[in-house]
Amino acid sequence: MYDARNIIIRPIVSEKSYALMELNRYTFEVDKHASKPHIAQAIEEIFGVTVKGVNTINVPGKPRRLRYSKGVTRTWKKAIVTLKAGEKIDLFEGR
Repeated sequence: MYDARNIIIRPIVSEKSYALMELNRYTFEVDKHASKPHIAQAIEEIFGVTVKGVNTINVPGKPRRLRYSKGVTRTWKKAIVTLKAGEKIDLFEGR
């Protein structure tokens, strides 16, 4: 249905995501319409690992102001992917 490269947009790099890596959990920004099975399948296809579970969060936009105009930042979807014990994603190992 979806191309794996269109589902996974980018990895999330933050202090909290690095702390989760110690627990074998990796954080990604994903397509807003992607479901948990689609996300798991895309991670397995791209990185060649076994996904144990997927948790998703819809991140709402924050109100912002620039002089006299008001606006809202974009909304996006975050996925926290738990991998099978002993597996790692090499993308994050260069920290």
